[in-house]
Amino acid sequence: MPSHARNKLSARQVLSLTKPNIYSDGGGLYLRVRATGRSWIFIGTLKQGGNLRIKGTGNGERIELGLGSALDVSLAKAREKAAEIRTMLLDGIDPRAERLKPKAQGLHAATFGSFAMDLVDDIEEGFKNPKHRQQWRNTLKTYAEPLFRTPIDQVTTEQILAVLQPIWLSKAETASRLRGRIERVLDAAKVKGLRTGENPARGRGHLDLLLPKRSKAAVKHHPALPFAEIATFMARLSERPAVAARALEFTILTAARSGESRGMTWGEVDLQNKLWTVPAGRMKAQAEHQVPLSNAAMVILHAMHVDNLKPMDFVFPAPRGGSLSDMALSQLLKRMEYSHITVHGFRSTFRDWAGEKTQFGREEVEMALAHTVASSVERAYRRGRALEKRRELMAAWAAYCSLTAQF
Repeated sequence: MPSHARNKLSARQVLSLTKPNIYSDGGGLYLRVRATGRSWIFIGTLKQGGNLRIKGTGNGERIELGLGSALDVSLAKAREKAAEIRTMLLDGIDPRAERLKPKAQGLHAATFGSFAMDLVDDIEEGFKNPKHRQQWRNTLKTYAEPLFRTPIDQVTTEQILAVLQPIWLSKAETASRLRGRIERVLDAAKVKGLRTGENPARGRGHLDLLLPKRSKAAVKHHPALPFAEIATFMARLSERPAVAARALEFTILTAARSGESRGMTWGEVDLQNKLWTVPAGRMKAQAEHQVPLSNAAMVILHAMHVDNLKPMDFVFPAPRGGSLSDMALSQLLKRMEYSHITVHGFRSTFRDWAGEKTQFGREEVEMALAHTVASSVERAYRRGRALEKRRELMAAWAAYCSLTAQF
């Protein structure tokens, strides 16, 4: 029987641990640290006869339960949840099944709200970054709150319409995500045997017949800075000393997505060959992406480089450890009085510049943006001269982003 020593972690450690690993607090409670964030899990074994083993294999069934993101669940709360699970295991109760049981002494089915939050706890490890975890919870809590007290087996089309209609046109993107998340919650409930019949949150052939049509003109894109203004912006940005400013500079110079540069580690960087290789797991298209680095981008990396760095260390670390949040870059734009544009919009700035001011082909530009190249001819081109052509493209972009550009 392994040792059951508990309360090994401190609140400060929970905030400061950045190396991807699983850290034990004891009693089956673990802090899982990944590049995408921190979360709590419980690992134990349910044995016949109600005997409990903590993270043992024995002859029983291994139990692993998500207890929520460390951003939302404090160390003290995680310990409370772990204690509840230990009690269930000692009594021979499977806590996974217990989550699905009625909440009010068997009188009603699990509510939409309780089931949805438990589902997020279980699936959040699959989210690419902490922002997505928080968005799931916030979107449901903010806009689907009228459904939270409804038994999961009694959620109707009319109730879902009442939640979606007020924001369907005014907040189109949020409403679409909300519909999809409600649909996933109800699908999961059906798989668990808590619902039957068609999913009332289904879009095609169901809700799309009942909700107003959206005008194509109403589709909003990420607000972008006109490329003619980029040099002035970069000059102002270079005057700011914060790590967020360096991260934003690098993001712009590489035409990368914010999450790719914020999650960048030193192990991904080849300083000698001026190349950044983003692993497939961190890319939207789930395919490895190589980024040739301009001299301007290399200057930023050398400025961020310090002694004794490890491959898993973030290039642009947050002040309290871990990676920078997306909000850090957005707040930087706000402080610079550029709140009318978005970080993602700089990719459009790059594309507009390349299309209007250069002779580079669409292939190089699309590859620089890490977009999937559709045709077989273009895929063959990728394997050929694409990297060197893109190196020329990124050098030209870096030159245009400087005040001395002669374009």
